[in-house]
Amino acid sequence: MNAPLIDPFQRAITYLRVSVTDRCDFRCVYCMSENMTFLPKKELLTLEELDRMCSTFVGLGVEKLRITGGEPLVRRDIMTFFQGMSRHLNSGALKELTLTTNGSQLARFAPDLAAAGVRRINVSLDTLDEAKFAEITRWGRLPQVLKGIDAAQKAGIRVKINAVALKGFNEDELFPLVDWCHERDMDLTFIEVMPMGDIGNENRLDQYWSLKDLRATLAERFTLIDLAERTGGPARYVQLQETGQKVGFITPLTHNFCESCNRVRITCTGEIYMCLGQEDMADLRAPLRDHPDDDAPLREAIRAAIAAKPKGHDFDYSRQKLDGQMSRHMSHTGG
Repeated sequence: MNAPLIDPFQRAITYLRVSVTDRCDFRCVYCMSENMTFLPKKELLTLEELDRMCSTFVGLGVEKLRITGGEPLVRRDIMTFFQGMSRHLNSGALKELTLTTNGSQLARFAPDLAAAGVRRINVSLDTLDEAKFAEITRWGRLPQVLKGIDAAQKAGIRVKINAVALKGFNEDELFPLVDWCHERDMDLTFIEVMPMGDIGNENRLDQYWSLKDLRATLAERFTLIDLAERTGGPARYVQLQETGQKVGFITPLTHNFCESCNRVRITCTGEIYMCLGQEDMADLRAPLRDHPDDDAPLREAIRAAIAAKPKGHDFDYSRQKLDGQMSRHMSHTGG
């Protein structure tokens, strides 16, 4: 009944990413359109349903749980969910409870997150320039995010910065970002922009900055030592010999990471996406809601979904058109 989740390519699924809301207090240009239409509340899983869903996955061998959005910390009463999940940390069944956030609400919630057992978080931050930050997020305020990062570090939470590499936008901030993270003892990961969702006037090809090129630029100043270390996600890491700091690269386009994929994603409506770069999904909300007192149908639906997990994704910019473009927004799937 509780046998581990193994996909058709013999990959054990031990990492679950769960979106708890499609809403966000920013409108980052590579993630959302400015005038988003959000889902009606009744379509979203309740916090109790999210708890039951995640607990079922933990019972099936998931050891790492990452909470995403939208912005997860704008979900009303979200701390009750984190507090509930902490019981799986206490039992030892769950090895890590973490989240990806834009940092806007961290000043408010960092102490409670730490108390719930969150030891490490990812903060999405693409620029240290206040005007550029306002431009890229449309609605965001950089000082609010920096205050949140301060609060997280004060609470004892390890912070990793995720920066989307955007040609013509933050190319000139490569070294300032690296230096800033070193000064604050934070790891840094760069992410290639992914072709997902209709974002209006933004052109993915114009935005695309290959991390192969970024890495080559980084190597002009630092000696890069490849690390075998993996953190359960898709990033590959190097150590900068001169400073000792760690820099990661998430490269779905120049070098995909499908062969070691150990993760699936659940949307805030209970859809499970077996691959970020494919449209295939399955509905877990129906078995969850149709059988409130019996988890067996939910477990069966989860196993059926994992049995359909594809070998890899189909992101491709090489032909100067958006092959593999996903019609859904990144905020729909959750980070």
